[in-house]
Amino acid sequence: MKFYEIVGIGVGLAMDAFAVSICKGLSMKKLNRKKAMVIALYFGIFQALMPVLGYFLGSAFSSFVHSVDHWIAFILLTIIGGKMIKDSTEDETKNRDDKIDVKTMLVLAVATSIDALAVGVTFAFFKVNLLLSISIIGVITFVLSFMGVIIGNKFGDKFQHKAELAGGIVLVIIGLKILLEHLGLLKI
Repeated sequence: MKFYEIVGIGVGLAMDAFAVSICKGLSMKKLNRKKAMVIALYFGIFQALMPVLGYFLGSAFSSFVHSVDHWIAFILLTIIGGKMIKDSTEDETKNRDDKIDVKTMLVLAVATSIDALAVGVTFAFFKVNLLLSISIIGVITFVLSFMGVIIGNKFGDKFQHKAELAGGIVLVIIGLKILLEHLGLLKI
């Protein structure tokens, strides 16, 4: 996998956390940078750890699925991206509180990083540099989540659904690219 693909995956994966961060920012009467930092750390750390778990799960089974790994990557990324696109059309108000206690943040961090677990499985099939990949994903998620709190606090609902839509489209395109490359229909 090329660097720009990992960055694209990182941005796509971060969109759920970005959208929830916007909601957190919306619920703050006054911007609290300490809370924004805590929110960004939770999302960044979990978004980086889940692909590691997925990678080891995928590695354990890679010999069984090597001949269809590109189809698995395509299907997983398309399902994740499709769900994000679908979610971008729905009005979600359930995450609109500014609590950052451990229980609340663990639930949100796990919920927004489940898709990263599936991406980690695909990383095992393509033998990516895991440390570099999770670092990129974690940093991108951290930065976008921090920005999401600020944007949410300043601008409101405008960007939440657009972020999820963009992230979903990016993941579907990367999945399609992987499939087409392995079928020999796309040369990059």
